[in-house]
Amino acid sequence: MMIPVRCFSCGQIIADKWEEYDKRVNKAHEEPAKVFEDLGIKRYCCRRMLVSNVDLIDDVISYGRK
Repeated sequence: MMIPVRCFSCGQIIADKWEEYDKRVNKAHEEPAKVFEDLGIKRYCCRRMLVSNVDLIDDVISYGRK
């Protein structure tokens, strides 16, 4: 997981909400707007941070040291 710890615009901590958001939206297929409200994420800048995150850690790990 490589989600930023804080929102780039307002500085609110968002990294602690990523796992719950990912589980509910991608695996349980809940509506993202409802999940944001439940998690207390009201600002558009913070929502952008979670929606636009691409989980690249699995791709990066394959290029480990040899």
